[in-house]
Amino acid sequence: MLTLKIIFWAFLFIVFYAYLGYGILLFFLVKLKRIFNKSKKTDKNLYEPDVTLFVAAFNEKDYVDAKVKNSLEMEYPSNKITQVWVTDGSNDGTPELLRKYAHQGVEVYHEDARGGKIGAMNRGIQFVKAPIVVFSDGNTMLGKESVRRIVSLFSDPKVGCVSGEKRIYNKDKDAAAGTEGIYWKYESKLKKWDAELYSVVGAAGELFAIRTELFERVEKDTLLDDFIISLRVAMKGYTIQYDPEAYAIETSSADVKEELKRKIRIAAGGIQSIIRLSPLLNFFKYGTLSFQYISHRVLRWTIAPLALPVLLILNLVITYNTGFTKVFDLFSILLYLQLAFYFFAIIGWYLENKAIRVKVLFVPYYFLVMNVAVWLGMKRYFKGSQSVNWERAKRGT
Repeated sequence: MLTLKIIFWAFLFIVFYAYLGYGILLFFLVKLKRIFNKSKKTDKNLYEPDVTLFVAAFNEKDYVDAKVKNSLEMEYPSNKITQVWVTDGSNDGTPELLRKYAHQGVEVYHEDARGGKIGAMNRGIQFVKAPIVVFSDGNTMLGKESVRRIVSLFSDPKVGCVSGEKRIYNKDKDAAAGTEGIYWKYESKLKKWDAELYSVVGAAGELFAIRTELFERVEKDTLLDDFIISLRVAMKGYTIQYDPEAYAIETSSADVKEELKRKIRIAAGGIQSIIRLSPLLNFFKYGTLSFQYISHRVLRWTIAPLALPVLLILNLVITYNTGFTKVFDLFSILLYLQLAFYFFAIIGWYLENKAIRVKVLFVPYYFLVMNVAVWLGMKRYFKGSQSVNWERAKRGT
């Protein structure tokens, strides 16, 4: 029984650390760094190199006009921005529509065969002539100062990649959007602290930039191109920085089922990334970057989700062994809390299916679904059934 208790506490610690503990620790580490390492701020506003806005698009006809217009309105010298669109496989008129903007600096490179987003990125990078390339999605709109804010961070030669923030359009009384938005706000805070401590661990595919010369062609079956590309830049000794005011905004998933599709793919990609970036697990070589990577990413994609059902089973066994006689015993209290969590998650699931959304109940449901997505993503990856091509999730209106 002592062994079971030790395993229980170890798994409980991992779950707590992965989702909350690391954030708490990171907060204090950043506070300490501010005390002992007060650096002078430099003026980065005059740093204005040529920039390429790169979009790998597949059948984005409905978003082309708005996206091009949005890109042309960036608060950055227009003669220093070029748009490169790679539209491999698109058959809805996206390439033809884009060519209407050729006189405004929009370059279109199309092939009939669809090779996935990473195939388009690998092929399209040859057309980028600017020293900084900014990647974003065809269906996301950027804040007007996003390019300037991102580029300014590259004035530091140690910076090899900059991640913007993904923002979720949050409608009133939309629990799905609200919960997804809360999640991204928490992630944004962690990224801000990660960057201040040393480096962000992975960029947001909706908006990130790298020094063009640092781009490495990525394996064709790569699932999380943004994650792999950005961390390989970091593994070369550069840092990934982050500016939450450089943002890409999109609507939330239409419902939890649609969000689940996206999360399953991300989870499968997470396992693939951990395997391909295995050298990054070496603390002795990568130091702080390894610590941040394992704490912020690896645990969430591996041990923590798998520990949740184990914790419940162990808690039941330990409490059963005492005969359920100690009502206020610590293990009994923890069991009640776990059962309450799953009960509320089930109620949240029931209400979601009835199109009734109560935020208090939706949060445990959303958390559980996201962890189920990790289990399903692991299964899909090891079965080799995850396609490199995105299955577009329906978005809210």
